[in-house]
Amino acid sequence: MEAPVELCWPRAADRQLRADVHRVLHAVAERGGAIGYATPPARAETDAWLDAVLTLVEADDAALVLAVSASRVVGTGMWRRGPKPIFAHSADLEKITAHPAARGRGIGRLVTGALIDDARKAGIETLALGVRGNNHGAIELYEQLGFREWGRLPNVIEVGDERYDDVRMCLDLGREPQVLLRGSAPGGPGSSPRRS
Repeated sequence: MEAPVELCWPRAADRQLRADVHRVLHAVAERGGAIGYATPPARAETDAWLDAVLTLVEADDAALVLAVSASRVVGTGMWRRGPKPIFAHSADLEKITAHPAARGRGIGRLVTGALIDDARKAGIETLALGVRGNNHGAIELYEQLGFREWGRLPNVIEVGDERYDDVRMCLDLGREPQVLLRGSAPGGPGSSPRRS
């Protein structure tokens, strides 16, 4: 019987946590997972990433969740606020992973669901993510969790000599009742008339 999977939300990283996060990210990248690495990352690279994320966590600009089973990290995920104050109400989901040896245990769903709940509590109104076009299982999972495709950059993700679509998806988490949604309607700050 497999050990249960629990979630933890670290705010600091000791040597063991760093080693576990590296083990997961390296294994996923080694199997071709689209998590931002052209080649499997070295330990120094994942340590630097983890330090940067934890700095954002301390500033309440991100959250990191780890799936843990039998005292080992088996999955990762995070949300990160937009980079400028006008985007602070939105966040991107990143590094949603499950170690190859732990696939099929629902870790992606568990991690993503927890991040959605946490982002909503943090006042995030919109979550966005990018997923490689050939990752049909992940796209299906995100759709089941309420995400919808809003755009697609064709053949921009490079894997050696192959190119894949970057499928962009979003999830509306709701907003305060006083927020006015103007979309692309003319008027308001920064508006300009059509030229033709």
